[in-house]
Amino acid sequence: MRHTLPLAPQFYVTAPQPCPYLEGRMERKLFTALQGDGAQRLNDSLSKQGFRRSQNVLYRPSCADCAACLSARINVAEHTPSRSQRRTLKRAGHLERRATSPWATEEQYALFRRYLEDRHATGGMADMDSFEFAAMIEETPIRTRVVEYVEPESGELVAVCLTDVFDDGVSMVYSFFDTDQNGTSLGTYIILDHIRIAQEADLPYVYLGYWVPGSDKMGYKAGFSGLEVYSGGAWQKMRDPKDYDSKRHPLSNDPIAEQVANISLPDSRPLRTRHE
Repeated sequence: MRHTLPLAPQFYVTAPQPCPYLEGRMERKLFTALQGDGAQRLNDSLSKQGFRRSQNVLYRPSCADCAACLSARINVAEHTPSRSQRRTLKRAGHLERRATSPWATEEQYALFRRYLEDRHATGGMADMDSFEFAAMIEETPIRTRVVEYVEPESGELVAVCLTDVFDDGVSMVYSFFDTDQNGTSLGTYIILDHIRIAQEADLPYVYLGYWVPGSDKMGYKAGFSGLEVYSGGAWQKMRDPKDYDSKRHPLSNDPIAEQVANISLPDSRPLRTRHE
């Protein structure tokens, strides 16, 4: 009998690029491929250490002189909606939720294009065509769902979230919505509904992606109670956002080799057992 063990993933670093969140900063990412029989286990393990998924790649910011980007998640048991969030739940509560397999549709892409043109016309995704959009939705080696929100009377699609399923929660990979419905606060509603999805599945966390102190684009995440951030190698309750400004200091990040050495991988139990 021979045990086939999972190969240790290889980690790489991207070339520095202008940071989309903090002006004047350069962004660099540590990443590894997400593939093979152990993809789900690797994804579950690294996501608990601040990594995020993009198609078949897991990545984590690893800048040379800044550690401001902090992975954020909501502890469902600790969350209590604020007064404005309760109003949002009431205003958008009529929407019908539909969870489907990760397949892209023309209706989704049309909504996606309208969302980008209104909110992120100059962003890195602005030139994404329908084929690239389909790849974003469909190229996933793990448990993924597309959560759609539909007006029940007209059947109009008004919001979409690409959602991964972990062993301890759900991860909002990317969401977009009809920006003409400004009074409905659809972006906030999608997060609040994913808290309900996690509760219904008895999962303790909703992973939101990265929170960046001082970034207007990411500041809204701090408005959810029960928020935790991954900092210093551990998840911790969100403190006053001003407490995290020091993460922009040039000495706040460990060297790449040390970061990789401190990553915990899934246990080495065999993925397959082959008899000879």
